[in-house]
Amino acid sequence: MTAQPKKIAQLEKILDFFFSRKELLERALTHRSHAYEKHPAEPLDNETLEFLGDSVVGLIVADFFYSKYNDMTEGELSKLKSWAANTIALSDLAQRIRLDKFILLGRGEEKSGGRKKERILAGAFEAVVGAIYVDGGYEAARKFLLRFLESSFKKIRQESFLINNYKSALQEHFQKENLAAPVYRLITEKGPDHKKSFVIEVCHQDQPLAKAKGHSKKSAEQNAAQKALKRLLGKKMKTLTPGTFILKKR
Repeated sequence: MTAQPKKIAQLEKILDFFFSRKELLERALTHRSHAYEKHPAEPLDNETLEFLGDSVVGLIVADFFYSKYNDMTEGELSKLKSWAANTIALSDLAQRIRLDKFILLGRGEEKSGGRKKERILAGAFEAVVGAIYVDGGYEAARKFLLRFLESSFKKIRQESFLINNYKSALQEHFQKENLAAPVYRLITEKGPDHKKSFVIEVCHQDQPLAKAKGHSKKSAEQNAAQKALKRLLGKKMKTLTPGTFILKKR
């Protein structure tokens, strides 16, 4: 093994899972940059375990939300699953178990800050889940992941659901009230091509709701929708991440 046995044992303790085949955990930690640097003729990286882990995570997450919030619609459950299993969420879980300290990276990737890259962290987390699944089966992988899901979502009540972005949320708000969809209009566009600034106003039936800036039209629209939602909903909206939040049903 290229990883130190002491580090493998340390990570197993953090994972609360002890591998029969330690090489599976090492493989899960091996980024392709390290694999090609150490064994260019026969690189063994974590990408196939990541592929497997992606499906295992998806199934466990889907089962968790289906069981916990079985009165939600398929669309609402899909939004929850999308949030819980996306790159940002999985990279956050990787950091919570200090996986960034154990990943094996090539020298170039190390220098470029690979230990902080969300894509690498999320991929390593999925690979670890895949390795647990191969070594211990579905129940072992489920037990490992459930502790994160239960702690992250224990405060979400069944009358809550996830919206993927502020524009979607604002549109759903008006749809629920059987009102016309909001309209976005460009107020100003300033700056050179490489450094543009846009101001967008969102209106409902020609009544302005909010106005916001952004470095692109899309970001300005999202910012305007966020302001409009805060004005309309107040404390009913709780921000989770820059792109997702929970909106309580009435």
